[in-house]
Amino acid sequence: MNPVPIRIVLVDTSHPGNVGATARAMKNMGLDQLVLVRPKLFPHAEAIARASGADDVLAAARVVPGVPEALAGCGFVLATTSRERDQYFRVLDVREAARRAVVAAATAPVGILFGAERTGLTNEDLQHAHALLRIPTSAVYASLNVAMAVQLVAYELWRERARPAADLTVREQPLAPPEEMARLYEHLQSVLEEIDFRDRTQSGTNLMNRFQRLLQRAELDVNEANILRGFLTSVQKKRRRAGEP
Repeated sequence: MNPVPIRIVLVDTSHPGNVGATARAMKNMGLDQLVLVRPKLFPHAEAIARASGADDVLAAARVVPGVPEALAGCGFVLATTSRERDQYFRVLDVREAARRAVVAAATAPVGILFGAERTGLTNEDLQHAHALLRIPTSAVYASLNVAMAVQLVAYELWRERARPAADLTVREQPLAPPEEMARLYEHLQSVLEEIDFRDRTQSGTNLMNRFQRLLQRAELDVNEANILRGFLTSVQKKRRRAGEP
């Protein structure tokens, strides 16, 4: 089975053994793109030992300072979670999420985020996702080791990749990459300030977060993101003309 452009992104991993075990889990299931965001200890002898035959995946791993750098150039982005539901995000079962990821990978790289061992992903990390990925577990003990979570996700990705190509409906246009969406959000924030459409909550940050989550759920492609930016530019031009002497 040919390599697939799906990135496994570990964020703030503290135990080097988990990095090595993740590399092994990935190689078991034909994945080779590992990105590490601010790992506490890497490279490390324990990571090499736990990789156990997946040294090539470990050696090719990229270390980056933040999630935006890890997801640069990606289309569809998933963030792992233990939540069964979320009022702001679409939450997908691991099998459905794997199906979506494999389809999306046909047009652009896919990123799957895994959080730190103790704390998981932050709300800021989740802002980059189009949907959350949940692995169903027993309610008695729902905590999964990060490398174990990667193994389960990688297995579901392998199963989906083995399905006949005729079963997959591929989008005509790839999703707008995170860096393009970031420019859209900056543009939207600027226009909101120009027209004095402000967040009236105490924190003053809720409005823009809600807009961002709304647009992430919409899964905009590049053309749609450009249309919205063109609309925002027209709003700015009309407003400036109206204020001229």
